[in-house]
Amino acid sequence: MSDWLYMTAGDLGRGIGAGEIDAQALTETYLEAISGHSARDRIYSAVTAERARAEAAAAGARAKAGQRLGPLDGVPISWKDLFDSAGVATEAGSALLKGRVPGRDADVLRNATAAGLVCLGKTHMSELAFSGLGLNPVTATPPCVNDAEAVPGGSSSGAAASVAFGLAACGIGSDTGGSVRIPSAWNDLVGLKTTSGRVSLGGVVPLCARFDTVGPLSRSVEDCALILAALEGGKAADLRGASLKGVRLAALQTVVMDDVRDAPLAGYRSAVERLQAAGAIVDKLDAPEVAEAMPLSGILFTAEAYGTWGDVIEASPDKMFAHILERFRSGRDFKASDYVAAWQRLDALRADWNARVAGYDAVIMPSAPILPPDARRLMEDEDYYLTENLLALRNTRVGNLMGLCAVNLPTGVPSCGIMLCGKPTQEERLLRVASAAEEALS
Repeated sequence: MSDWLYMTAGDLGRGIGAGEIDAQALTETYLEAISGHSARDRIYSAVTAERARAEAAAAGARAKAGQRLGPLDGVPISWKDLFDSAGVATEAGSALLKGRVPGRDADVLRNATAAGLVCLGKTHMSELAFSGLGLNPVTATPPCVNDAEAVPGGSSSGAAASVAFGLAACGIGSDTGGSVRIPSAWNDLVGLKTTSGRVSLGGVVPLCARFDTVGPLSRSVEDCALILAALEGGKAADLRGASLKGVRLAALQTVVMDDVRDAPLAGYRSAVERLQAAGAIVDKLDAPEVAEAMPLSGILFTAEAYGTWGDVIEASPDKMFAHILERFRSGRDFKASDYVAAWQRLDALRADWNARVAGYDAVIMPSAPILPPDARRLMEDEDYYLTENLLALRNTRVGNLMGLCAVNLPTGVPSCGIMLCGKPTQEERLLRVASAAEEALS
């Protein structure tokens, strides 16, 4: 049964459907693994064992009756601690929200439950989701699967750790500037950033509502497709027959290739070679609109974040990690007219981008220009913190600024991912390209 802990969600679902895996035994296996793991309290903020057992029992009964609700009925997954779950604390990694217990599940949790997925519990995260490092001295900093001394990436840090350490079949996270893709990259997982507005944010603690998105961190592209369907209550993308032959990929050069360190660069170059060997056509692409858009994030993200949380923060600023407090406060002095003008300019830059990449199936780049930084040094060296924090989300932020869907794929070099960006709302098309790329990179 320990083998179940590292199977894909899709394979677990097929095992349940074939009668080879008992849903209740599967959930008990995960609960025992969580209970016995040395980093349990650094990964899970709450374990909902009673709920998980009840949902698994119902899934097992449906399987025996031949009435399964879908391909993942009975598969246990984790939820980032910003998705409301009825009767269970949802605190978004912040002492500011300590004791916050919602009365109903978030929309996506309700949809997933209706599809038969089993809720194992809530996972730790960066404070109010406003950091890509995964460092949280206020609640907990989860471990990185490849380096015990490093941070795991954030803000969906515990979501990634829960999957990487075999404590969930999939983790549900959120992505505002890279918060699904960075922890996926640094823990060798597949992570899907959905298009803003596609998946419901009802019952999700906000950071920047115009950029916030919901997405899975998983072991395979197929899992991402299946989970997306469950979160939406829809039908999964058909990945059968996916191929890279004739697929056109644009290798973005602007900004994202600057100062890429040796290991991520080696992983990226090796991945591009394998994609080309599998039949992909790869063209280098310069996009000046990306360089112009990057500075706009300084106002667009921080002004909305502070507008959302300013009153709560200023009532108890001493409860926050100083670096996160400073990042929020950097948005308080922008004028409304500057914010509006920045959005209008970004909309124009998005139109330029869409025209430039119209002939490509996806745009590729290194997911992160750095490896996961050392956790202790981040706490002790301010210059190191500032440098690594800025670089962590730089490349992934392209997808958020341009309003794209995007997926991280492992390259085979530990903690070094490659990112494929698709067109807005074209997740199914992107997932087919990613599925073929996954095969080429495996």
